[in-house]
Amino acid sequence: MPTSAFVVTVPAAEPLVQDLRNRFDATAKLGVPAHITVLYPFMSPDEITLDVLHLAQAALKGVPAFEFSLTGVGRFPTTAYLIPEPAEPFIALTTALMERFPAYRPYGGAHEATVPHLTVAHGDAAHAHAAAQELAPQLSAWRANQMTCDTVMLIENSSGRWKEMHQFRLLGARPSA
Repeated sequence: MPTSAFVVTVPAAEPLVQDLRNRFDATAKLGVPAHITVLYPFMSPDEITLDVLHLAQAALKGVPAFEFSLTGVGRFPTTAYLIPEPAEPFIALTTALMERFPAYRPYGGAHEATVPHLTVAHGDAAHAHAAAQELAPQLSAWRANQMTCDTVMLIENSSGRWKEMHQFRLLGARPSA
């Protein structure tokens, strides 16, 4: 079923997580880059009009660009992930979009709280455990751990592969080169 998602891509983390994601996260093979999900699922791509994009931009324009780091490895039962700190700005992005689009809840409303995370392994508890064990020492040695979030990307999957649909610049973001 065609769907879309708002994400913060984290290209600086690709060297750290790419091998693990290729082994343990099926979305990596479908074109999804290393990212922190802001709102998924969102509407079908064929429902996303210019008006929807304007509403999303209006919702996100109140959230300023911010610095963050990936500070640890976390676990859900079948998922291993990197923990972004601070979490609050990511939650503010999710909240802003939910307020503008109340019919769309993170993960379809399956969870009480929003827990920002960069998924490394998903779908199998043993794989998630193995990925977490492998990732922890790599994260400790990783040097590129201060990043800026100045853009939220809307990605869509209407063809079986995920691709970029639109980018939203956050308040105070530097102009793109």
